Parts: sequence; C-alpha cells; structure tokens
Amino acid sequence: MKIVVDAMGGDHAPGVVVEGAVDAVEEYNYEIILVGDESKIKSSLSKSRYFGDKISIVQADEVIEMCESPATSVRRKRGSSIVVGMNLIKDGKADAFFSAGNTGAVVCAATLDLRLLPGVERPGIAIVTPTLKGISLIVDVGANIDAKPLHLLQYGIMGSAYLESIFNKPNPVVGLLNVGEEETKGTDFVKETYELLSKSRLNFIGNIEGKALFSGKCDVIICDGFIGNVALKVTEGTAEAIQIFLKRHLLKTGLLGKIGILLLKKTFIKFKKELDYAEYGGAPLLGVNGVVIIGHGRSNSRAIKNAIRVAGEEVKNQVNQKIIQALNLSKEPL
Repeated sequence: MKIVVDAMGGDHAPGVVVEGAVDAVEEYNYEIILVGDESKIKSSLSKSRYFGDKISIVQADEVIEMCESPATSVRRKRGSSIVVGMNLIKDGKADAFFSAGNTGAVVCAATLDLRLLPGVERPGIAIVTPTLKGISLIVDVGANIDAKPLHLLQYGIMGSAYLESIFNKPNPVVGLLNVGEEETKGTDFVKETYELLSKSRLNFIGNIEGKALFSGKCDVIICDGFIGNVALKVTEGTAEAIQIFLKRHLLKTGLLGKIGILLLKKTFIKFKKELDYAEYGGAPLLGVNGVVIIGHGRSNSRAIKNAIRVAGEEVKNQVNQKIIQALNLSKEPL
C-alpha cells in the first residue's frame, strides 16, 4: 500500500510529519510518498535515521499556509504540497492522502481534483470521539458550513457505512444534533433534516442534545459543518481545561494533593490518553472519490503515525465502495 503524506502540513512540519511517517513505515510496513521541500524532508529523514527504501520524496515548490483562503490558494498554488499530493492519488500513483495542513484547502483540492463519489453532493469530515460506551462518529465537523438537509442525510449514510466497515458496527444508531430532543425543536433546516432521516433506511433515533455527545447514545451524530466544528473545538478545549483544573486544585491542597497526584498518576495518564486526539489518528473526508485523511494542525508524530494507519484501514476495508453501495440502497423504496 502506498500513502501520500503532505510533509509541509501542520504546525511542526516537516520534522514531526517525517518522524510520524517513519514510525508508520516501521510499524505498518506501508510505502510513503512525502511531498514538499525535498531538501527539508531529506534533512528530517537524516535526523530520524531512516535509510530504508519504503519512503520516497516528490518535490513541491509551494506551501499553502494555514491563514490562506482555501479556494483561492488551491487554484493559484498548483505546485503546493497539498495539490501535488492530491494529484498523485488522482493519477493512480498512490492509494491514500494525508495532510495536517490547511483543512479548507485539503477539502477544496480533494473536491476539485478527485471529484465526489457518485450520488454525493457535499463531502463531510468525520471524527471518532470517545464515549461512555465506546466510540461515536461525528459528521460533519467543518467541510460544509452551508449544508442542506440532503447533505446531512448523506452524512448519516456515509458515517454508518464507515462505522460498519472500520469498526464492524452493524446497523449503527444515528442521531441529529439539535437544541432539544423533541421533533418540533430547532430551525426549519433541522426540522426538514429530521423528516428526511425519519423516512430513510438509517437506524435513526431522533434528535440528541450537545450534552449527549459523549453518552454513547448514538453511534453516528450528524450536523452541519459550522455546528460540528464549534462542538469539536469546545470539547477539545474542555478536555484540556479539565486536566489543568484538576491538577491545579490538587496542588492547592498541599502535601496531600501532591501525594494524590502521585497515587493517581497512572489514572491521569489513561484519562489523558483516552481523550487525546492523537490516539484516534486523522479524520476521514467522506464523500470524495479517493481516501483522504485530515489531521489536526498541532499533530505530533504519534498523531501522524495513527492518521496514516487510519488511511490504510480505509483503503483495506474499501470504505468508498461500501458508501456507494449504501447510497444506491438508500434510493430504493422501503
């Protein structure tokens, strides 16, 4: 299997990206194509002491920065690491693409260059989140902030197919993120979405509130990209704040608090690991005609390695083919 990695994407590129790629090669035996500034990539590879033949480099003269407009930069910077890497997938020279760079640019490049799967109107970014009962998938968390009800229905279909393929979860439970559980709650957009979902083949249980995101009540939680991205950022910030608050208050109790921290050290490590995005790898961009994984801008080498693993799993399990099958089935009468 051959996976393209945007070596210039992320806050700590190319160093941690190359380190994560090396770790992925050693653990999963994938072939990796690193795209970006060849001299910088070679320098990072030298520091990682990798001298094998599983990693190759493709030169890209430009970089799309985090602050740049996605659509404009993708059209103007055709020599960027994101666009060059995406075209390797388009040309059949690799099986999957990963970047921790400008999310909007990755979505735009994937949509323009790879196109969408048959029947899909808009792609959606899906993230795996821990819950009290295992994991849930939230779709969309930022790809489409101007969504239509049909788009959310397709997110439910694609998210269900993803969970069935990757996590062997039969008939996933689907919920619609809303301001209340009642069918009458929410905007006209949400009410129309509710009606579409109710008439679909999905295992739809209705609306869920934000407080239920981590309850495990739903396997797939769907929303538009604006709401999903806000929810994602709030939960990330809350998880980080809880750890700081807890440590701060324990230290305020003096010696007993410090002893408590030592006694609970292993528990804190497990708690942090369970909430750490790096453990879950990257977020699949569902709906595009190719395997595209998006990473957090702050990704460390472990997150990069796990994102590459996620890309490989999606290719092996033929997720896109199963999404197409699910979309075709959804068109048949109940």
